[in-house]
Amino acid sequence: MQDIRIAVLEGDDVGKEIIPATLSVLYAACKLVNLNITWIDLLMGVDAHNKYGDTFPKETEEKLNNVIGIIAGPIGHNTYPRNDPSWRIPPLRKKFEMFASVKPIHSYKNIESYKKDIDIIFVREVTEGLLSSETIVAGSAEYRPNDEITISSRVITRKGANRVAKEAFKIAKYYDRKKVTAAHKEPVYRLSCGMFIEECRKVSLDFPNIIYDEKLIDTTAMHLVTSPEDFDVVVTTNQFGDILTDLGAGLVGSLGLAPGLCIGEDKAMAQATHGSAPDIAGRDIANPYALIVSSAMLLDWIGNKFNIDKANIVAKKIKQSVDTVIESGINITKDIGGTSGTKAMTKAIIDNLK
Repeated sequence: MQDIRIAVLEGDDVGKEIIPATLSVLYAACKLVNLNITWIDLLMGVDAHNKYGDTFPKETEEKLNNVIGIIAGPIGHNTYPRNDPSWRIPPLRKKFEMFASVKPIHSYKNIESYKKDIDIIFVREVTEGLLSSETIVAGSAEYRPNDEITISSRVITRKGANRVAKEAFKIAKYYDRKKVTAAHKEPVYRLSCGMFIEECRKVSLDFPNIIYDEKLIDTTAMHLVTSPEDFDVVVTTNQFGDILTDLGAGLVGSLGLAPGLCIGEDKAMAQATHGSAPDIAGRDIANPYALIVSSAMLLDWIGNKFNIDKANIVAKKIKQSVDTVIESGINITKDIGGTSGTKAMTKAIIDNLK
């Protein structure tokens, strides 16, 4: 059996609450089926800077080379000093070529949402485009030649477009989805979006049983609001995907209901869509749903990638337990209409595992 080594990076602010909550659920679920995982605690964010003088120290980077999975808490980069390179957003996606960010959104009948029966999987390219890691970390894709002008550049490659499109169709096939929609702006960005669409069309030919659809990004945004039930899987470029996934979270009621998994060729990372939320940190009110479900997605990916059935079973048990707790309306956090805290909701999820 493949040795399952998963790194845990707590991050900042509410990360110190939702990471322990997530781990307690994982420990309990793994114990039920005797799934052995080696957990490796590593520093990232403020704690890493306090110890090593860098938010993403070499020691963390080196040890991540030897894991197949990462569970990452949010980081509080909005409060980091802007002009100090030691205070950086850890370039995890770019560094380890985790190119596809998979973000499902799902509405629950008892949680207030814009519309019911929403069930969409967003697949976003996250290693290139306008919102790439280099742009954020080093400013290499954005520069200011004088005080009156700022210029940003966008990079789209055939390799990047092809592999994220392929991942979207593979996900559609795995989850028995009928349609993949490519969101773009080719009439304006004829070369960059044009290349993205060309590759999506090529990949679609290998999946004849899945409907392939194209929509302009602005039309996609409008239809997500007016008729979200028409979407199954949406694949798009980096910045477009960043915007659409937050819109999707709003449709189902909360960023706290927005899990995410970044997928590479041999490594994947569970990471909630929401930020570090310093305003609620330490108050036991953060919703652990997103990171718990993200981690279940990670185990499902590990199970499929390395043929470890127990990992798939654990993932299914966690998701079923989370759904049971959410649908009960009892022991859920305030952001989704409940009155409970992080710890109480986590305990309820663990209890339902049994």
